[in-house]
Amino acid sequence: MEKFSILLIDDDEDILEFLEYNFKKEGFIVYRAKDGISGLKSAIEHNPSVIIIDIMMKGMDGIQLCEEIHKRKDQITGYKMFLTARGEDFSQIAGFESGADDFVAKPVNPKVLIKRVEALLRREKSSLQTGKENSIIDLGVIKIDKDQFIVWKNGKQIILPRKEFKLLELLASKPGKVFHRDEIYDEVWGDSYVGERTIDVHIRKLRDKIGEDIIKTVKGIGYKIEISK
Repeated sequence: MEKFSILLIDDDEDILEFLEYNFKKEGFIVYRAKDGISGLKSAIEHNPSVIIIDIMMKGMDGIQLCEEIHKRKDQITGYKMFLTARGEDFSQIAGFESGADDFVAKPVNPKVLIKRVEALLRREKSSLQTGKENSIIDLGVIKIDKDQFIVWKNGKQIILPRKEFKLLELLASKPGKVFHRDEIYDEVWGDSYVGERTIDVHIRKLRDKIGEDIIKTVKGIGYKIEISK
């Protein structure tokens, strides 16, 4: 059985012990950190499969930590998941903009958390099995390397957070097709709970990076990629 590693970052010792026990029981390798600075050091040292981060921490909070991790994509390649007691949409939007892949609300149900982690890891395994022959999407102006998580526009390299990349990859997989919002949620976020504005925020961020004219809005339905020739 393949061993996956988890890094738990939370300033509550009881939560760390509780989650460590449950993940180890399921066969995960577990690392722990009690604040953002030590969490960043541990993430660089161990490069875990999934990093689970509490948003509300003293000093460097979860959002700031996630941004620092994202800056080190060459060193830290795992998924990033937030634990949060805050249900407001703005917390999730800020989290996704910082590069998070999923959210789980406190109080934490360990079975639900582990299932969400396993779902992330299954998607990663599936993407690795697609084969190198289909790893490049070439739309002329835009090229996407699915294996390396790199985008080029007119030859200039662009690094995107994972969810932005997955959203762009989905739209680019069938240029001209209108992807319904529900379809985008299912393909990019799966079983993760996200706020109603999540897709709009990610589309806006993508447009800022690759240009306003590539992703088109189809009112009341969804989005599509359209490359002008």
